[in-house]
Amino acid sequence: MIFQQALRRELAYTAGAVFLVMLTFMLTSLVIRILGMAANGKASPNDVLMLIGLATIGYLSILLSATLFISTLIVLTRWYKDSEMVVWFSAGISLRDLIKPVLQFAAPFFVMALLLGMFAWPWANQQSSLFRDRFQQRGVLSMIASGRFIEPANGNYVLFIEGIDADMKYARNVFVANAEAGKIGVALSHQGQFQTMPNGDRLVVMEHGRRYAGTPGQLDYRILEFDRYAVKVDNKPPENESDVPPKARNTLDLIRNPTRDNLGELLWRVSLPILAFNFVMIAIPLAYVNPRLGRYTPLVFAVLIYLTYSNMINLAQAWVRSGTLSFWMAIWPIHLAAFLGAVGMFRYRQNRSLGGWRAVFGLRRKDTKGSQA
Repeated sequence: MIFQQALRRELAYTAGAVFLVMLTFMLTSLVIRILGMAANGKASPNDVLMLIGLATIGYLSILLSATLFISTLIVLTRWYKDSEMVVWFSAGISLRDLIKPVLQFAAPFFVMALLLGMFAWPWANQQSSLFRDRFQQRGVLSMIASGRFIEPANGNYVLFIEGIDADMKYARNVFVANAEAGKIGVALSHQGQFQTMPNGDRLVVMEHGRRYAGTPGQLDYRILEFDRYAVKVDNKPPENESDVPPKARNTLDLIRNPTRDNLGELLWRVSLPILAFNFVMIAIPLAYVNPRLGRYTPLVFAVLIYLTYSNMINLAQAWVRSGTLSFWMAIWPIHLAAFLGAVGMFRYRQNRSLGGWRAVFGLRRKDTKGSQA
């Protein structure tokens, strides 16, 4: 049918353009956020591109839902503004006839939102967590370089080594400064070596040096000469990794372990395709615009609806995590209310658009008959 083909074709072109624009905005925000993390020492500069790619994959399901919503609104709003919808209504097309071609176009988006939410979202979060954890748990040994001051994130000392051999076994001119209980200690030695303890800890052992300890501003400094002075620079890797956050867990793991946090995350993943479906159903009657008025009025309401709907889902997720609501009591009221709202908008718009057009044509036919009589 010409009507359905024209609608799907315009939806495809518009969705492609909207997706590229929204993807550009999202990438810009991700670049700023992740570069800020790298600048603050929360992520490795070498992993920035990988983290941006993983974050993009994780947010694709949300991006597809928003793209579907906005593209449907833009196409139908333009049809109303250019009076194309008047032509279709006069040809016998009703507002309900828009549902089939729009849903046919949106069906792949629903499937992709479901698959991305169930599989790509947890995988991307898991990989991002691994990158960040690996960077946070990196040892000082990996940061040591000749002629560079090193201050570990979880340590209370500053380490400086003037020279290191290629095998990372021997060091030359080692300097260590630390502060404890208001006192400052400084240790110096001309040589040292790296050692690995039986429990896996890595040490820098300073040989034949001196250590100065005392309180700043006072003259009670102590000078100690030592044969060996060890500084731990790397801990043994933990045997058991920390618990994986719910957003990085596999969907099957969430179902098998129905804790509050897991059910809250499962609620979000299940809601993604339903969210996209309800957005499409809302967009069809919401797209109506008076040709004499502004074209972007529906977009203002669309933004309000999108923010309200998504925030309600986030609120329901928080209620499930806190135990205020059960999973089943939290998932269906919000989506059912959104669907019933779309049905109500259909009935209201059909009475004002389709019914109105039929009434107008009926009056014209009567007026024509009266004039002929």
